[in-house]
Amino acid sequence: MHQPDTALVLFSGGQDSTTCLAWALQRYERVETIGFDYGQRHAIELEVRPTVLSKMRALSPQWDQRLGEDHMIDLSLIGRISDTALTSDVAIEMQANGLPNTFVPGRNLMFMTVAATVAYRRGLTVLVGGMCETDFSGYPDCRDDTMKALQVALNLGMATRLKVETPLMWLDKKQTWELAEQSGGEALVDLIRFDTHTCYLGERGAPHAWGHGCGTCPACALRARGYEQYAAEHKKG
Repeated sequence: MHQPDTALVLFSGGQDSTTCLAWALQRYERVETIGFDYGQRHAIELEVRPTVLSKMRALSPQWDQRLGEDHMIDLSLIGRISDTALTSDVAIEMQANGLPNTFVPGRNLMFMTVAATVAYRRGLTVLVGGMCETDFSGYPDCRDDTMKALQVALNLGMATRLKVETPLMWLDKKQTWELAEQSGGEALVDLIRFDTHTCYLGERGAPHAWGHGCGTCPACALRARGYEQYAAEHKKG
């Protein structure tokens, strides 16, 4: 039997998923995490995940109590069937279809389907993802309509009542930084700045004010602009 108020968070080790994890830990009695190794070019995110999870526990005794098992899933087949700038060493550029070549077709659809399978087995009732269509790269599988349709399909196909939550869907990146502060204070903001990883190129050199990254890829550009706006409004360094 499914337990009430339990969640599985899609957790990559990046800014958005870490913010979503904090959001979930504020709301659900038991929270588990799931990550995916899909042959991503920025595999450094898989290396920082355990550190981020450990530091999340240290931020709050309540979070430590609520945070449960972490699941790492091998989805390397995505990398084998994809030819994108996230799975191959090619330059990031726009394509003829109007999408950047960082778009990995089917990635979020597969992530959510696998997460739903794990949630079903673990008795978890809510899937939490960091999809957003306010400040994003135009990926169609990040849109609200996609997530709502997927929720319907998953529940029909599994005869269950899983709920898909996307707390960042209508937030810009400045608001995402604000949500982090609301959820875990300055300590969480600093954890996100210096311990998470979002850069598509896997750059992990000296940190900028907003964190580690190349500073030029789409993910870095969004993160940096959002932090600058957040810092200016909240008088932060």
